[in-house]
Order: sequence, then C-alpha cells, then structure tokens
Amino acid sequence: MMPSASLFQQAMGDEFSKLDAALQRFHGLQGEHELQGRVQTGAPRTLAAKLLALALGTPRTASEGAIHFELQASPKAETWVRIFPSQLMRSTMQLHNGHLIERLGLARLCFALQAVDGRLLMRLQRLYFLGFPCPGWLAPRIVAEETGAGEHMQFHVEAAVPLIGVVASYRGYLLLPEEKT
Repeated sequence: MMPSASLFQQAMGDEFSKLDAALQRFHGLQGEHELQGRVQTGAPRTLAAKLLALALGTPRTASEGAIHFELQASPKAETWVRIFPSQLMRSTMQLHNGHLIERLGLARLCFALQAVDGRLLMRLQRLYFLGFPCPGWLAPRIVAEETGAGEHMQFHVEAAVPLIGVVASYRGYLLLPEEKT
C-alpha cells in the first residue's frame, strides 16, 4: 500500500473499495476538515457506566442536535474531535500490526475493519484500560458501524460492558465536504 494512502485505506487494503462511495470519500480525506451533521446521544444509566464514560470522554447525557466534527488526517495518524450538543469527545487513531488502534480517554482499542454490504464494521479485537489488557469476561460488546448515502456518512456507535451496562451510545450523520474538481 502506498504511504500516501489514508489510514483507513492502509488498514483495509482491497476491502476499502467495497465500501459505499460516501465512506470511501470520508475515509480517504487527508489534511484538516470540519464537517457538520446531526447526532442523538444516549446517557449511561448506572453509576459505574457514568464513571467509565467520564474516563473515556464519551457522551454522558442524552441529547439530540447538531454535531461539529473536526478531522486531522495523515497517512500515519488521524485525530477526530466530535463536538456533541453536550460535550466534546477526542480520539486519535494509528495503525499497528494491520489493526486500527484508537486512543480514547484512558483506553486503547484495537479494531479490525471490515466492509460488509458497503458498510464499514469496526470489530473490537483487544482493549487496554490504563495500559492493562481487559480480561475477556469484561470485554465490552461494541457496535461501531458506518454507512454512506449520497453526501451523508451515517454512524452508529454503542458500547456496553458486562455488569455495568451501556457506556457510550450515539448515532447520526455527517455531511461530506464538497468534492474538489
């Protein structure tokens, strides 16, 4: 894979071409971009889930409204800043051994990326919290998927931890920047 390929192109290889065109556009972006859209967030219900959401920087209150998304993308790393109606969430992503590693608050998540019927599925492979590996029995169930349609990139993210409950839940869409001709 060429070094100028985006982080997601490198992580997915030939699978990248199986994504919806809108997702290929979004995950092929390089440089700095600001996108707008709409989002709906859910609130963690248990005290433990609220504390974990605080440690991760994920939304802690239910809200619906505009989302402002800031992207800094290079072939080596991406920084995503999601400004929800009630708070800001920042993560950074890099490649390691063919997996996408997302640093989110006190956690490091290792994902395998897969194209299924044009959608992007991010499948959690490993999770480290405060640098320690998460034991299998405590591994969260994560739904992280994106779809594309026209000028929109839709996203759906939900993470639930056994015995704790849903820690993060949000869904919505981003309007893609106009293509340069």
